[in-house]
Amino acid sequence: MTAFVRSYLFLRRAIGVLGILLPIVVIVGKELLEGGGLLGSLSGYYYSDLRNVFVGTLCAIGVFLIAYRGYGRVDDIAANIAAVAGIGVALFPTQPVSPTPTEHAIGIAHLVFAAIFFLTLAFFCLFLFTKDDGAPTKRKRSRNVVYRVCGIVMLACLVLIVVNGLFFSAATAALHPTLWLESLAVFAFGFAWLTKGQTLLGDQPEPQVQSQPSLA
Repeated sequence: MTAFVRSYLFLRRAIGVLGILLPIVVIVGKELLEGGGLLGSLSGYYYSDLRNVFVGTLCAIGVFLIAYRGYGRVDDIAANIAAVAGIGVALFPTQPVSPTPTEHAIGIAHLVFAAIFFLTLAFFCLFLFTKDDGAPTKRKRSRNVVYRVCGIVMLACLVLIVVNGLFFSAATAALHPTLWLESLAVFAFGFAWLTKGQTLLGDQPEPQVQSQPSLA
C-alpha cells in the first residue's frame, strides 16, 4: 500500500471517527460537567460547556473534507460543499430559546447549512462511495450495502426531523426526537466514512504466489 493510499484512508477514517464520537462526547460530556438533562438537539450543545468540542469537531471534519480528494471532480466538489456546510453549522449556531432577530436569522442559516451538510453526505453514500471499476470484490459489494443503508438512514432522519418539527414538536419534546435523529444521522455518516476508509469490511490482501522449488 502506497503512502498516497494510506493518507487517504487516514482522512476517511479520521472523518468517520470524528463523526461517531461527536454525539457521544457532547451528550455524555455535558451530563458529566453540567448535568441538567438532555438538550433538544445536537446543535443545542453549542450553548453548553461542550461548545468548543462541538465547534472544533465540526471544523476539523470540514478541514478534512477540504483536504479529501476523491476519484473525480464531482467527488471533490461534493467534499468542498460538505466542508463549507459543516463549518457553517459550527459557526452559525442554532437559535437559543428566546432569540433576537439577529439570532433568529443566524439560526435559519444554521438549518440551511445543516441540511446541505447531511444531503451532501447522503449523496456521497448513495452515489459516490458505491462506484466501482465494473468488477467489485465481495467486500466491495458488502461495503456498498453499508453505504446505501447509511445514506438512506441520513435522509430518513432529515425527513423525520422536519416532520416532527412541523407537526409533533410540542407532543414529543420530552422524548428529544431531534437530538436522537441528529445523532443517528451523524453516526450513519461516521460509520460510512469508517467503512470507506476500510476500517470495516476492508479488502483482503491478495495472497502471495509462492514459487515452486527448483528441481535442480
